[in-house]
Amino acid sequence: MAKVVIVYESRYGNTKRVAETIMKGIRDAGVVEAFLSELKEIDFNSILGYDAVLIGSPNHMGWPTRGIKSFIDRLGELRPEGKKFAVFDTYMGNDLEKAVEKMEKRISEKIPGTKQLVHGLSIRVLGMRGPLAEGELQKCVDFGNKIVVQLKSGC
Repeated sequence: MAKVVIVYESRYGNTKRVAETIMKGIRDAGVVEAFLSELKEIDFNSILGYDAVLIGSPNHMGWPTRGIKSFIDRLGELRPEGKKFAVFDTYMGNDLEKAVEKMEKRISEKIPGTKQLVHGLSIRVLGMRGPLAEGELQKCVDFGNKIVVQLKSGC
């Protein structure tokens, strides 16, 4: 059975809620094990034991948090060749620049040999402290389902 770890950073709980809902979408399929870890609690040495790493960050003026950027850089040092990844972010308003795009680019530069499972997910938050915009949680479940489909297909 494939194993996925979802690593996230969340200041007000919005990105955490998204991560939890993505995990639900993955687990509901019953064919992929999913684990959740806040960035500050991740056992970095355990990363190589997972088939895929999902990384989530709040959007800070179009960028992921410093912690998430550092995490991606450290992953490159592990040389996780053949690992799969996907990213997600939370954003307010009509941000045209999304952190997911910057995370995807950073991963492709810093961690060669990895494969992106699906295009990143951006979830709209109505205010700094939330809540998530209506309908956004279903997108998280669907994103989790897409991850499972890609892993099952051997992507």
